[in-house]
Formats: sequence, C-alpha cells, structure tokens
Amino acid sequence: MTATILLIDDNAVQAATRQAILKRAGYTAIAVLNPQRALDQLQRGDFPTKIHLIITDHTMPGMNGAEFVRQLRQTHSKLPVLVISGSEEAEAEYESLRVRFRMKPFHPDHLLASVNDLIQPELQSPSQQPVR
Repeated sequence: MTATILLIDDNAVQAATRQAILKRAGYTAIAVLNPQRALDQLQRGDFPTKIHLIITDHTMPGMNGAEFVRQLRQTHSKLPVLVISGSEEAEAEYESLRVRFRMKPFHPDHLLASVNDLIQPELQSPSQQPVR
C-alpha cells in the first residue's frame, strides 16, 4: 500500500519541490496551497484515499501552521503531522499539539527519514478507511 501525504504550503515552489521528492520515494503526495481549504477538504472527506501524514509549513497567510493543527486536532486527533519552519521560535507554539517540528532548510533525505518514521505506525494501523 502506498501512503498518502497531504502537503500544505502557501509557497507553490516549496510545495512542488516536496511533492516531487515524496513521489520519487514512492509516496502519493497531494499539495494544497491554503490551510483552510485543506481543513475543509479533510472535513468533507474529499481526498480519494486515506491521508497518512500531513506536512505543513508554519508561516502562511490567514492561518499559520499552529492554528491549522489546533483546528485539525478537533477532528483528527491522531493524524501524524510534520511541521516545517524557518523560525526556531515557532516550535513553542506546537508544544501540546503532538507534532514533529523540523527547521528548514534541510536535506531531502532528512525529510524522507522524518516521513518514514511518522508513517510506519500509520501503515500498520488496521483501518484503511479514509480519515474523517
């Protein structure tokens, strides 16, 4: 089974770059450029397969990564989240939100190592139903 990763980043170039890295590694990667849109799509179950991991940027217009994760946790409390930020101070905003926080820039191999580590428990989960 191929894991599906939802990428959230308002920077289309960053999203496309991460999407390409993940696809080359064998993952299905869906990029969404707006965090509110991603939340809405998750709520409606608009994605064709189960989302196994979310990778989100921290700094985005309208809703930052921490606000996104707070809202996500209301309905998807166990969905793994990897937060990527260029601001070390941002990590404190995620303290109680059960995320993995990584500073950018970082090497694609480090991205894939974090993804593999977060996805393995998800792939061993007995439920293959879409996360809603």
